[in-house]
Amino acid sequence: MVTRAQIIKELNKVVDPEINMPITDMELVDEIKIEDDGTVSVTFHFTTPYCPPVFAYKIALDIRSNVSSLEGVKKVKVFLKDHFLAEKINGEINKDEGSEKS
Repeated sequence: MVTRAQIIKELNKVVDPEINMPITDMELVDEIKIEDDGTVSVTFHFTTPYCPPVFAYKIALDIRSNVSSLEGVKKVKVFLKDHFLAEKINGEINKDEGSEKS
C-alpha cells in the first residue's frame, strides 16, 4: 500500500508555474486520504481564489498524474477548494475517476 510519505514526495514535484515553488513548500495541500482500495484523495487550495484557471487546472492535473504514478495507487481524486472555478476544475480532473489502473 502507498504511504503518505511517498505521496508527499510526488507532491513535492508539483510546482506552481507562476512562483516556481513546489505546492508543498507553499503549504497548499490541505488533506491527503489513502483508502484501503488504493484510492488516494488530495485536497488543495491556492493563495488566492482567483488564481489563473490555466495554472489551477495544470496544478490539479500534475497532482493527479504524479500521485497516479505510484505503485499501489488505483485511483486518484483531486479536489481544489476555495477557488472561483473549483467546481468546474474538480469535475474535469475527476471525470475519469471511475476507471481504475490495473
